[in-house]
Amino acid sequence: MINLPLHFPPDSLCLLRLSAIGDISHTLPTLRTLQAAWPDTRISWIIGKTEHALVGDIPGVDFIIFDKALGWRAYAALREQLRGRRFDLLLHMQMSLRASLISLLVEAPIKLGFDRERAKDLQWLFTNARIHYHPRQHVLDSLLGFPAALGIRKPVVAWDIPIPARDRAWAAQTLPEGAPVLVISPCSSMAYRNWSAEGYAKVADFAAERYAMRVVLSGGPSRIERAYAEQILQRCAHPPLDLIGRTSLKQLLALLERATLLIAPDSGPAHLATAVGLPVIGLYAATNPDRARPYLSADWVVNRYPEAVQAKFGKHPDALPWGQRVRDEGTMARISPDAVLTQLQRFMQQRAHP
Repeated sequence: MINLPLHFPPDSLCLLRLSAIGDISHTLPTLRTLQAAWPDTRISWIIGKTEHALVGDIPGVDFIIFDKALGWRAYAALREQLRGRRFDLLLHMQMSLRASLISLLVEAPIKLGFDRERAKDLQWLFTNARIHYHPRQHVLDSLLGFPAALGIRKPVVAWDIPIPARDRAWAAQTLPEGAPVLVISPCSSMAYRNWSAEGYAKVADFAAERYAMRVVLSGGPSRIERAYAEQILQRCAHPPLDLIGRTSLKQLLALLERATLLIAPDSGPAHLATAVGLPVIGLYAATNPDRARPYLSADWVVNRYPEAVQAKFGKHPDALPWGQRVRDEGTMARISPDAVLTQLQRFMQQRAHP
């Protein structure tokens, strides 16, 4: 426990984590850990508008929305929401200049952030206390360093995102009981993390033919994702159910809750799948899976990151800064369809013979 002039448990605390969907998912075990240890502490969470749609109905948390689409007006709107409010503690859990500027609007005597070794974007200038340094952690574990620094030694690795009954009913109608379901979420918001449409089509057809799986494409409404959907569908002998751009975040959660397996690159849906207990075949070459893989699916990762960094930097990942990415075109092509099919076969064999 770090030496803080704070009574425990505090009466109130503010959690600052704006985005993105995957990182919001990684933050939930920290929230659950705080709630379990300090059930009487009033918790507020400053969060992005899109991300609020995912978790804003969690009981016992006062959500304060920051809408970045408003530009500089978003800071004025947030200042009004925070007017007259004072917290015992701020957990500054996002290393970005936007989040640090927001931290200036939060009145709290203690502003706890990352250790100097890991803090980026000058975050250390906006905090007066820091969590302990631990090298080479998964993002979720690094966020659990906040309650650990406050003396909470028993982490609660749980998500428990509420899913409305209407969204579960929609998912049940969309995916009735029967054949195993493979969901493919082909796109990350970062294009350099995306695998090929040809690869996804080959995997989709294999799953349909070999295992009689019902294959579903999921994703957001962006032009890139719609283009991916069309490319995959054109290449499939057994066209998947196309839900790209046709689900809300809550519907996606309900869909993943009913599925058998997800295949995805390093992206938000991979971490949402983890939140509902769905195994994930994660496709990693541009980013390090030891830092950012689906937290409970280490056995199913297809990992070509060591090859990518060796080719790019001439070094082993252990010799590079933690979190180093390879953004070069063609990096994800290091993942062959056969490598993904091997993991799919392993998964289905284990499912048949647990």
